[in-house]
Amino acid sequence: MTTPWPKAVLFDLDDTLWPIAPVILEAEKILYEWLRRHAPRVAEQYTIDTLRQARLELLASRPEFQLDLGALRRAGLTAAFEQAGEDVAKVELAMVEFFAARNAVIPYDDVLPGLLRLKGRVRIGSITNGNADLQTIGLAHHFQGSVAAHQLGVAKPEAAIFLAGCEALGVAPHEAVYVGDDLLLDVQGAQRAGLRAVWMNRMGKTNDLAHEVRPDAEVSSLDELVDWLKREYD
Repeated sequence: MTTPWPKAVLFDLDDTLWPIAPVILEAEKILYEWLRRHAPRVAEQYTIDTLRQARLELLASRPEFQLDLGALRRAGLTAAFEQAGEDVAKVELAMVEFFAARNAVIPYDDVLPGLLRLKGRVRIGSITNGNADLQTIGLAHHFQGSVAAHQLGVAKPEAAIFLAGCEALGVAPHEAVYVGDDLLLDVQGAQRAGLRAVWMNRMGKTNDLAHEVRPDAEVSSLDELVDWLKREYD
């Protein structure tokens, strides 16, 4: 007797469906070039590194920004513009420039084929603490529901964001599988919310938290994820 497939598979986005670190670095370079042209006083007083350090200090003093890293960047830029005597009205234009570059991600080669293999078998959703915009990226039509920390006001690993993701797809937690690259935020968070959780380990990392976090499965691609689902449920 076979076990029915889960009704939904939900994904983390950054570092699960695409690498994010090189994209953020490039986006910060593009933003800084924009500052050179349109807000030169800021560029004269700050470097990419000092802007980043100021953001980290702001985050340390106001940890609520962890829920919305875009708002953190906006607040950091506003403070820099004020300090430099630049027109703060330009901050929104700077953020448009940054977000366009931040969403210029390149999905891993297995992502689109994997989503297509899942299509029709399960409902597909996403749960993220980041600011990725699936519409801008061009993948939104593959997802039936998406939840982001900055919209919900709560972030992974809190159970509420996983429950909201399930609700968006109209499924119960035990009917869903969550896939993410972070053992604590994604795997442990999802399991504690009642979902099964798969560790997307693209880089072949060792599970240094094996004594407290045990994924339901470990995969390195969406191909392996679909193969595991077939073995587990077909």
